[in-house]
Amino acid sequence: MTIDWDDIRYFLAVARQGSVRAAAGQLQVNHTTVLRRIAQLEARLHSQMFEKLPAGYRLTSAGEEVLELANQMEITSHELETRVFGRDQSLRGLLRVTLTPILATHLLMPDFAEFARMHPDVEMDMHLSGELANLTNREADVAIRVVYDRKTMPLNLHGLKGPEVFGGVYISRDRLAARLAGEPDPIRWIVISDHGVPTWANEGEVRTAGVPFRTTDAGAQIAAVRQGLGISTLPCFVGDADPLLARVPGSNLHMYGTLWLLTQGETRKTKRVQLFTEFISRRMAVHAALLVGLPASRE
Repeated sequence: MTIDWDDIRYFLAVARQGSVRAAAGQLQVNHTTVLRRIAQLEARLHSQMFEKLPAGYRLTSAGEEVLELANQMEITSHELETRVFGRDQSLRGLLRVTLTPILATHLLMPDFAEFARMHPDVEMDMHLSGELANLTNREADVAIRVVYDRKTMPLNLHGLKGPEVFGGVYISRDRLAARLAGEPDPIRWIVISDHGVPTWANEGEVRTAGVPFRTTDAGAQIAAVRQGLGISTLPCFVGDADPLLARVPGSNLHMYGTLWLLTQGETRKTKRVQLFTEFISRRMAVHAALLVGLPASRE
């Protein structure tokens, strides 16, 4: 009897997600494909892996035994893949990088473009997300993240430490001019709905209203500030580089954390990963003054 590793992948997804639809979403396939794979595995093992309950899928006793072995298979598979990948010294191939959208669009995209011009045979895949991708499972080869506490990062990750990142409170220059000219109305806070107004944010010399303007997207947050809708906290590399924005008089800067380049295990030994991390590390050093809120040109 031969077990198909792909069947195990589908089994693990359902076991971890607790539902077929959630597993299908994670694997980016149709839910019927997941059902077919699970049925295929059960037929090979002559055992039922899951009980279907109103709240989702629960492992049977046979499924629990398979789960333990499946986890071991997954670890072995990833270890084999990263070892082989780590010996690949070619400059041709895929390079997967994960970072937040705001870091990509407002700071590092010109650097990514320069690296792509220097190495035209490297296929670059940018995964823009606020979530830290699982480098161990090869969801990405390099992660670029602002980390407040180094101790919170997984121990198996190799990190290149970059500059500190600061943020401030910003307003559109037109709205600030109106305030300084005597506009009496209080101004709204513009907030990312998941976070709200941070406790460190000093309202400075601008009187704010108690009714905020909320958005779930950082791009919309920045656009709202530009339109004069209100004031908001932004990274200095966004606010100071935008000619339409200014810091709110009397407000303070606050450290968000430190920029890190993260890689894992054998993956970091590949030539294209090494070249990329070395190149971006140098570029981050160039951006250091902008990141901490000091005047500097983006050269």
